[in-house]
Amino acid sequence: MKDFNLIINGKSIAATNYFDVINPADKSVVARCPKASVEQLNDAVAAAKAAFPDWSALTYAERRDKLMQLADAVEAHGKDIMTLLTKEQGKPMKGFADLGSGFELNGALAWIRGTASMELTPETIQDNDVARIELHRKPLGVVGSITPWNYPLLIGVWHIIPALLTGNTVVMKPSEMTPLTILYFGEIAKEILPKGVLNVVTGAGDIGAAISSHEDIRKVVFTGSTPTGKAIMRSAADNLKRLTLELGGNDAGIVLADADIDACAPKIFATSFINNGQTCAALKRLYVHESVHDQLCKALTNIATSMKTGNGFDEDTDFGPLQNQEQLNIVKALAEDAKDRGANFLCGGKVSNDNGYFYPITLVNDINDGSRLVDEEQFGPILPIIKFSNVEDAIVSANRLQVGLGGSVWSKDLEKAQIIASRLECGTVWINNHAMVQPDAPFGGVKDSGFGVEFGEAGLKEYTSIQTVQIFKS
Repeated sequence: MKDFNLIINGKSIAATNYFDVINPADKSVVARCPKASVEQLNDAVAAAKAAFPDWSALTYAERRDKLMQLADAVEAHGKDIMTLLTKEQGKPMKGFADLGSGFELNGALAWIRGTASMELTPETIQDNDVARIELHRKPLGVVGSITPWNYPLLIGVWHIIPALLTGNTVVMKPSEMTPLTILYFGEIAKEILPKGVLNVVTGAGDIGAAISSHEDIRKVVFTGSTPTGKAIMRSAADNLKRLTLELGGNDAGIVLADADIDACAPKIFATSFINNGQTCAALKRLYVHESVHDQLCKALTNIATSMKTGNGFDEDTDFGPLQNQEQLNIVKALAEDAKDRGANFLCGGKVSNDNGYFYPITLVNDINDGSRLVDEEQFGPILPIIKFSNVEDAIVSANRLQVGLGGSVWSKDLEKAQIIASRLECGTVWINNHAMVQPDAPFGGVKDSGFGVEFGEAGLKEYTSIQTVQIFKS
């Protein structure tokens, strides 16, 4: 069994204590992960702080060159990364629609290269005989990154690359459920980046809390639950840290009467069950007009019943296990509540393999707002389908919860769909699709789904402060 090490100041550092990382497909131990002490976190922050002056003094072109080298090195280790992802996260190597570990690896590569190609240049506000006024973007310093277990590599890249490109240094804490891929990424990165520029510390909530309150960390970027995001915000208040918080969602999709069901059904299925439903911006509540409800339910059921849930290393596996026992328990509890309320299970709903944290693809209709399965984020492979007759009621239902990450409208009438989409209270809205993100399109939530954005120029700016330079000519 392999032991992994922390990455601090460009070195692999052992820990005094270790914990086991569990394979969710068979509950075996993948490897032992170092449990960092707060003192080791402090060493990592000190290293990042020391590295900041030289790293921030480089040009965008110089930092871009290092990040492009990093992308090439990650790609060269791609097979090992994919294997590690499947072992610790559970997603198939290939999986349904090629959305498994290979998808995450390729997404990470695209994000490194796409983000590294961007640049923030000074803006001229005024230039006349009296004065020239410029707006400059300056890096903040040390950025703390705390990431979840659903996309260990991809979300890590989402945090790390824009921070580094804009001249910051990083201390990262991945989820203790899936820390190994990022530790491996850190091993690759330390051979390319100057020492101290990227540090990876692993452990439990005490390390995350210490990052949130650390006086030498100038910004925290966090992807995860709303309660944890609120705790980070409270801890960050003492030294006025900048924050980007991408928190929980319960995305609603509205299918109008004129939707092309044959075209919509495969997309709705894919964007509801991407990563086994363990995706922040997956479609999690589906509101369907009564005139097309039965047709869509049948189409989705036909797709769902053709899927195989199993070990991610089996070539014919479409979906792997849930990542951990706690998440499996949540999905089971929501399903049982739906059954108790008389909901109809079109497929799934029964666990047939308890060797790992498996739950079958499950579709539920004859269910309404107020049910736990509708009102609470399931973050798993179970989708409630709610029938409506009046689109105004569907809009009210979509907006009624205190989350607002994403939403979608499905219709042949793009103008009508856009009018409805504009009324949805969410950070991103899709028309005839869902859960699609890309490096140049800003993404973030509203209400309890957080604040700040990632991706694109707007995302880069989140890692900088404004300095206004006023040059008087006489």
